[in-house]
Amino acid sequence: MPLPPSGTHAGVRIIMRQLPVLLLLCAALAGHAAADDFMVRISLDQATRQVLGSGNHRVLGAQTIMIEGREVHVIKVLTPDGRVRYFRIDAETGAFLG
Repeated sequence: MPLPPSGTHAGVRIIMRQLPVLLLLCAALAGHAAADDFMVRISLDQATRQVLGSGNHRVLGAQTIMIEGREVHVIKVLTPDGRVRYFRIDAETGAFLG
């Protein structure tokens, strides 16, 4: 039912006209907040493939450990020149750690 064109309902009409835009804005903001709360986690297998993609290495072992309250994937590799090297990868972000 259309609203009467009186001045007292003008504000209501403006709100009703803008309601879909406001709802979309609220939904977008809620989705953005939910995306910030959601953390992408990488598996030990994904971390191992990430290390293999960074060079010509042979994987000798892989495990997930806790370091300072964070899960870290530790990948032990043999380099082409025969050295043993350890890569540490943050399980939550996939970032290589120093």
